[in-house]
Amino acid sequence: MEKINNYYESLFIVDVANGEEATKASVEKFVGIINANAETVVEVAEWGKRRLAYPINDRPEGYYVVVTFQAAPEFPAELERLFNIDEAILRSVLIRLDFVPTAKATVVEEAPVAEVAVEAAVEAEVEAPADAE
Repeated sequence: MEKINNYYESLFIVDVANGEEATKASVEKFVGIINANAETVVEVAEWGKRRLAYPINDRPEGYYVVVTFQAAPEFPAELERLFNIDEAILRSVLIRLDFVPTAKATVVEEAPVAEVAVEAAVEAEVEAPADAE
């Protein structure tokens, strides 16, 4: 019988009340669990610290992480169980995707070429005498 692998997306919110180091440790813990048990990890997107729409356990903020991965059908149930056990996780959602996901391209900020050219032109005008005609 052929082994079936499905794609999943997991969003979990980590409690930030215990400090930045504890938050990073919780994120690394669950990303490590997913890396160890998933066939492939398509993308790990850390959205960062955000204000919650409504307080969860009297906490107004949480650290959001979204992980897209491919795994055997048994693993998501175990991952949800681990999310429910850990007190650092405020909320979690795990869904099965109906499509094959691809990693989103990251945007690299570069200095706009037009601004550099304008600055060079302005400097050239300042250095050149105005009566050069």
